[in-house]
Amino acid sequence: MPEYLAPGVYVEETSFRAKSIEGVGTSTTAFVGPTRKGPFRVDANDQEVPELLTSFGDFERIYGGIGDFGFSPATNYLAHAVRAFFNEGGSRLYVSRVVGSGAATASGAVTAEGTAAADAVAFVARFPGAIGNGRVVVREVLAPAALTAMNNAPAGSLLLTGSGAAAAWHLKVGATWHPAGSPADAAEDAATLAAATPRIATLLVVAIDGDGEDLSHEGLGFDRSHPAWVGHVMAAEPGRRADHLQNLYAIAVGANVGALALREALFAGAGVNAAGELERSFALSGGSDGAAPGTAAYALALGELAGLEDISIVAAPGSSAYPDAQAVANLLISHAEARRAYRIAVLDLPPDQLPGEARTLRGLIDSRYAAVYYPWVVVSNPLARPGREDIPRELALPPSGFVCGIYARNDVERGVWKAPANEVVRGALRFELDINFAQQEMLNPIGVNCLRYLSGRGFRVWGARLASSDPEWKYVNVRRYFNYLESSIDRGTQWAVFEPNGERLWANVRQTIADFLYNEWRNGALLGTKTEEAFFVRCDRSTMTQNDLDNGRLVCLIGVAVIKPAEFVIFRIGQKTADARA
Repeated sequence: MPEYLAPGVYVEETSFRAKSIEGVGTSTTAFVGPTRKGPFRVDANDQEVPELLTSFGDFERIYGGIGDFGFSPATNYLAHAVRAFFNEGGSRLYVSRVVGSGAATASGAVTAEGTAAADAVAFVARFPGAIGNGRVVVREVLAPAALTAMNNAPAGSLLLTGSGAAAAWHLKVGATWHPAGSPADAAEDAATLAAATPRIATLLVVAIDGDGEDLSHEGLGFDRSHPAWVGHVMAAEPGRRADHLQNLYAIAVGANVGALALREALFAGAGVNAAGELERSFALSGGSDGAAPGTAAYALALGELAGLEDISIVAAPGSSAYPDAQAVANLLISHAEARRAYRIAVLDLPPDQLPGEARTLRGLIDSRYAAVYYPWVVVSNPLARPGREDIPRELALPPSGFVCGIYARNDVERGVWKAPANEVVRGALRFELDINFAQQEMLNPIGVNCLRYLSGRGFRVWGARLASSDPEWKYVNVRRYFNYLESSIDRGTQWAVFEPNGERLWANVRQTIADFLYNEWRNGALLGTKTEEAFFVRCDRSTMTQNDLDNGRLVCLIGVAVIKPAEFVIFRIGQKTADARA
């Protein structure tokens, strides 16, 4: 209570209404799996956090394209799954990179082999992977400089005067020019230098990765004091997050390497391009994708996602094609079942499975927080080219990437309470196996959601069941809607912690949750023609004992009549005579 110690008029703010609960997002997805490049978690103590992607272009810039890997199977399933996710209607995606054992980082020496580390210069890839086996092109750019440009040049700039045997290099130290290599000497007269055809030297670096994608850095300096020194701009651990995510290559410059020594190392034996500039190319090698990722790598990648509260769907597209498929599926389930995770795991069955084999594999898991989809989806191969018969024209891809995008599309167009089934798979040419009605009669009751071609209706997701033996948790939309309710109420009632645990607080909590559920009922998410049939909220002496109160516990009981999908639509038709009553 405020204190009133002196006479006067006091104006205070107070609240006459209950707090409100805002529904959380339900379509933010996370994929774990190998990528061509990008940051990843090195160990359990690493604090690397995945970046939020909103388009496939974001994925390409940070994690590379859809090029194949060096291990078997070589198909870049995760990249294709990201592409499918956004094509199917997804809008927000986290990617947690997995790196298999034996992966190596590419490098290319600039100085001679055996040079001491303090005097050596080399280009290195910042992340492991075969994509690092590219090349780095360096080019010296000489720009004529007038007196004004010389005075305005930043500290650390390198200046060339004269030509041939009379050529001399000068370094700007602070605000004055000095002979390069001996900055302690007396400052040189800028006007005198300006009369000797001065040219300011900068460095242009073009980094080209193994997939042919290039990134240019212009106007770089040779000296450490230059604001755009090449060692800062292409640092192994850059200060800017954007550079950390997108720049594949870095330069390692020894502590004893000065401006002239760096220039000499970069352009020793360099040729002259069409523009008359010195240019040299360095090839990087030794990069490797390693072996197919295993359980330990997936566990680290999933650990990155634990602290991201906005994720509601997790999947590992393509993991079912690797040797540790079952173990990775168990990791996904454990991740989704973690306390207060509020997530569902979307699982794939391995490729080339017959319905009987699919039934057997489904029997290996049982979870209220996982859904299984089958078979794989056949799409056009974006890497196919005319005249390249060695590149297949079609690819079989895991369904989880498509299904996660359909989840997101369904949430936006209808709502999380609507089953994500009877939805079109937009990118499909066909499915790996054409599931018929009899086969689905075997698979659907055990929780294998089939993707089917339906004549006249295209390619559709034709199942919405959880991989659970619990009859109370049968449908995907029920699981996801409860995740939504639980997470929304959890986050929307944090204000109640440490409030006085009495009737006033109980009434506020009841009203807050009832208002939230009333809005859900109005939106069509709950059954019932009136609120009493749709939900109830109890928070009073009937839900708490004195022991609860003495131990600081507030217990609120909530019941909701959630809508289940009309999985079996039955019309009963019989004959009647003309004079028969209805």
